[in-house]
Amino acid sequence: MPHDDVIDTPRGPARVDTDHPSGPPRALLVLGHGAGGGVDAPDLIGLRDAAVPAGLVVARVTQPYRVAGRRAPAPAGHLDEAWSAVLAVLRLRHPGVPLVVGGRSSGARVACRTATAVAAVGVVALAFPLHPPGRPERSRAGELMTGLPTLVVNGDRDPFGVPERGPLVRVLVRAGERHDLRGDPAGTAALAVGWLREHGWAT
Repeated sequence: MPHDDVIDTPRGPARVDTDHPSGPPRALLVLGHGAGGGVDAPDLIGLRDAAVPAGLVVARVTQPYRVAGRRAPAPAGHLDEAWSAVLAVLRLRHPGVPLVVGGRSSGARVACRTATAVAAVGVVALAFPLHPPGRPERSRAGELMTGLPTLVVNGDRDPFGVPERGPLVRVLVRAGERHDLRGDPAGTAALAVGWLREHGWAT
């Protein structure tokens, strides 16, 4: 059954929507939303719908600025601080299972920046915004260098660009998709769950 609750952070209350598998979990997957969007984005819902039956607890985290009703994102440091506070609580709630972090767009960046600090084992980055539209010189590729297995799923028409693969970074490009990854959420989710399964984090 879905579980909705609020967790206090140094940046205000965050909301967490948690879905549980029917049996013992293989892993905990925590997902963040895009800068101006929410946790009901099609790609996040698609991933939840595929990951829960594959044995994962899936927690979708709404950042404090969105809980407060603001659309403009908080500074990166504030996002990371709130996210890390939520992760500390979720780790206590789900002890003994691997933690995989991720999200879409801004949420993917937060997950990458904090992955090592929160002791994650892997990262799922949907629609990772490699650079601002039209500004390829402002690359954020360094944020993907977490030292952890990382999956990036981007559309080939994404104006924010498509990252390059790296030693631990697998990049899957979806033909015809833009930044919202709205065309085939189930297909995107299947790619992500397949990658999770390869690492033993899904059944």
